[in-house]
Amino acid sequence: MRRIRFVDISIFVLKYIFNWRFWIAEITKKSKIYKKFIDKMLFEEDEIVVVPNTVNINKKIESEGSEFLPTDIIKEVVKRSEDIVIMNTCLCRESNDCQDYPHDIGCIFLGPTTRKIPNHIGKKATVDEALAQIDKADEAGLTHIIGRNKIDTIWMNIRPGKGLLTICHCCPCCCLWKVYPNLDEDISDKIEKLNGVEIKLHEDNCKHCMKCLDDICMYGSISLENNKITIDYDTCKGCGLCVNACKFDAITIDYTAKTIDNIVNRIDDLIEIKEL
Repeated sequence: MRRIRFVDISIFVLKYIFNWRFWIAEITKKSKIYKKFIDKMLFEEDEIVVVPNTVNINKKIESEGSEFLPTDIIKEVVKRSEDIVIMNTCLCRESNDCQDYPHDIGCIFLGPTTRKIPNHIGKKATVDEALAQIDKADEAGLTHIIGRNKIDTIWMNIRPGKGLLTICHCCPCCCLWKVYPNLDEDISDKIEKLNGVEIKLHEDNCKHCMKCLDDICMYGSISLENNKITIDYDTCKGCGLCVNACKFDAITIDYTAKTIDNIVNRIDDLIEIKEL
């Protein structure tokens, strides 16, 4: 009961301060002491990877006879997991009263620490149920972020953090969306682009519909300069939502052989959750 009461209080606090998250993040660039405190409390040892949404991209990665869709990376991790919990709702979309994406597509938590998650937060799920949740998120146009996120262990009051892996299905309302660019780069660099993923801009195909500018890019990497769409490749994380938004093939996504190596290596790292 004590844990449930703590979680309920945490949810209340998170919803209350949710729309302050940009201001809270921005202070990390102005105060070294505050940055160290926030990093220690909420982001210590975080490792988060952006995996492109695949519904409209629908491009397979081919290597030595094997084929992958980007979302299959996440599905492979799920298939190797014994403990799975699906969050009942998306706390972020509820807090922001999101009108564009469904509230009932919550995060997926993997690993032995999930056994401590209260039932009113999330329900134990089978592999098939988790895979269906990923497909549902794809169909809704959400992008996936997978990794260890310390803040989840804080608000749910569960430990150890190394036994918890989070799969978020993000939209512009989500806690990480556009917050990481506001953070000091020592923290924001903890969210990574999947190696081998490359977003390309084809100016000749651009019809200036401006759909890619409609609060789509997680990192604010797309802008309009001198009446031309530009992409800041230094900040782009390859989520692919701009590709989905463009109906004229002016923005495309490509993969290289490095992607396959990264898939294998990263899955091996994340699957350590089964060894605890």
